[in-house]
Amino acid sequence: MLINVNGTEREVPDGATVTEMLAALGVPARGVAVAVDGMVVAKTDHEHTVVPDGADVEVLTAVQGG
Repeated sequence: MLINVNGTEREVPDGATVTEMLAALGVPARGVAVAVDGMVVAKTDHEHTVVPDGADVEVLTAVQGG
């Protein structure tokens, strides 16, 4: 299925959960925040939240430094 990740169209497996989507995109599951169609998905819900076809997904990574 096709979804938009940070403004770029990407293909992920049909019925992918947030956890599966991150793995398919090569994004580490640790240190990221995810929003699907404008709704933040809590880390505890990543394994159970299915990303719908055509979804707008934002993936933000924590950055350390100073």
